[in-house]
Amino acid sequence: MNYFINPGISMPGGWEIWLVFIIILLIFGPKKLPELARGLGKAIREFKKAKDDVHDAIMEEGNALEDKETDKTVDKTKTEDGDEK
Repeated sequence: MNYFINPGISMPGGWEIWLVFIIILLIFGPKKLPELARGLGKAIREFKKAKDDVHDAIMEEGNALEDKETDKTVDKTKTEDGDEK
């Protein structure tokens, strides 16, 4: 059983989305909606770019740590003569 989901709250249905859209249309007017949509699109793009940048930085650090550990393992397998075991 998933205890994190409240059974009384669900995702909005079709009529609820239309109701929100109509309220936004009444508040901002039809001329302002394209501007708001553009701003929302830019914000979403910037958020995705920042998320990808953080993900890439974490992956690079993880790869650097793996390479460092691999180098240590290779060094341990070498004998004092320089020959590998």
